[in-house]
Amino acid sequence: MSKIVCFGEVLWDVFPNHKKIGGAPLNVAVRLKSFNNDVAMISAIGNDVLGKKILKYINDLKINTEAVEVLEDFNTGEVAVTLNKKGAATYKIVHPKAWDKILFTAKSSEMVKQADAFVFGSLITRDAVSKNTLFQLLDYAKYAIFDVNLRAPFYAKELLLELMHKANFIKFNDDELYEISDFLGSPFHNLEQNIHFIAEKTKTAHICVTKGEHGAVLLYDHQLYYNSGYKIKVKDTIGSGDSFLASLISKLINGASPQKAIDFACAVGALVAEKEGANPIITEKEILDFSRV
Repeated sequence: MSKIVCFGEVLWDVFPNHKKIGGAPLNVAVRLKSFNNDVAMISAIGNDVLGKKILKYINDLKINTEAVEVLEDFNTGEVAVTLNKKGAATYKIVHPKAWDKILFTAKSSEMVKQADAFVFGSLITRDAVSKNTLFQLLDYAKYAIFDVNLRAPFYAKELLLELMHKANFIKFNDDELYEISDFLGSPFHNLEQNIHFIAEKTKTAHICVTKGEHGAVLLYDHQLYYNSGYKIKVKDTIGSGDSFLASLISKLINGASPQKAIDFACAVGALVAEKEGANPIITEKEILDFSRV
């Protein structure tokens, strides 16, 4: 299997009555590892109880934590999560936390250099320290995967454009695609036209756009691939997009066809949305049985 490094936030999603470990890059890492990839995490936690629990959780999953720094001056990240009646989440993200202060190290740069793929999101750029580390690590990446994750007010459109230019693969949801296309001056209203517009503007050959319950569209080497989604009863949507991305990456990097990859990824994303939390255990048999129904 492939060697993949995930960079960015590790934190606790805090609900009214409980907490769960999360953070988009960590969710991606957890799902990638469940498909037997060699996965490493680059992040930072506080020297506190919550940080120690996250570190144990990641280690128990056999994800490499050699580049997860333990900081004395910043607490482990926590995010207040609110769910609406349809299970869609909104987030209150406090700044600064330990994951805002990830430092560049020789160990982390070597990890990225040796990896088949490097996964990162836009939220990590809200603080100059982690942002600068990201840009240094991108110089070592063979295949950079950018998970656009717009969380107002923690993004600047000019910075998003710069990151898209550095990426080999970009993943949006449909709202994010339209917002960024509009910012770049797209004259188009059609989803596919805007995908091609972004691809041309950023010189990116691989772009995926998720459409919630309506599935996803994948542009892969000038060809479009579609999955129309699965009808499910949503428990919550937390982490479903992260598991979708991890499943898509795992299949593509390990040699599956783009159509099989997007079908598999949509099935995994749907199964996660049917369950509580970002990282429910899902077996490959469960995925295959579900996607055949």
